[in-house]
Amino acid sequence: MSAHVHSSFYRFVALSDPEALAQGLRDRAPAGVGGNILVAAEGISGAIAADADVLEGYEALLAEAIPGGLAFKHSACTTKPFHLLKVHCKPEIVAFGVPGVSGLPNAARPDTHVSPQRWRELLDEPNVLVLDNRNSFEFRLGRFRGAVDPQVQNFRDFPDYVQAHAAQWQAEGKRIAMYCTGGIRCEKTSAWMQDQGLTVYQLDGGILNFFKAMPEDAAADWQGECFVFDKRIAIDAQLQETATTAAEVYDPADPDDAWRLARARRLDPGA
Repeated sequence: MSAHVHSSFYRFVALSDPEALAQGLRDRAPAGVGGNILVAAEGISGAIAADADVLEGYEALLAEAIPGGLAFKHSACTTKPFHLLKVHCKPEIVAFGVPGVSGLPNAARPDTHVSPQRWRELLDEPNVLVLDNRNSFEFRLGRFRGAVDPQVQNFRDFPDYVQAHAAQWQAEGKRIAMYCTGGIRCEKTSAWMQDQGLTVYQLDGGILNFFKAMPEDAAADWQGECFVFDKRIAIDAQLQETATTAAEVYDPADPDDAWRLARARRLDPGA
């Protein structure tokens, strides 16, 4: 680990008192930890950063607080990603916007997770459509080879895109291999997509896990950089921060991107 380390995590698990959990995570956070954590009845997600020894202690506290523990994905920091720690209690840990859809595990459904090694095979298999489950500005910055951009500006737009294309994909015999940054969006949508009659695979742990697991092969399958939702802006396939700025990521002609760019500049005037 470098002196300052970024850590991302999520887990879909039923939490009986998310408000109390959120307050406990605020109260017990050590000095020097920054980031954003979301807690809901369906689970927890977050991105935090701190010096390595401080981070390790807070990760241990987080893992102990969540039934079944947590897995953490680490990447290096040149820029300090966060200045403050914010812990929020929300209706969902990732806002999909479809009533009744939760990312909670369901043992009655097929497991859709595939390893980074299996993912590489799927990229070359016939009748597999590789679907990017992120926002369009993220796709523009970097993507897996052959991936399709659903051209959505927010995750809540994704269901409409899938429903508009599901019948065609079924008629063509397409299997859907989808990915996102850390895996959380795919976790939320996989069961719902199965309900649309689709055969679905999701990259376990997302792009970040692929980069970690396949450091020598990632460059052959990944094109460009990976956007990260903090002050670093982007990382490469070796999980290293790049020189890309927010102004290079967002399209100011698009209202959603213009809002994101203005927000980035408020949070970090040098963005």
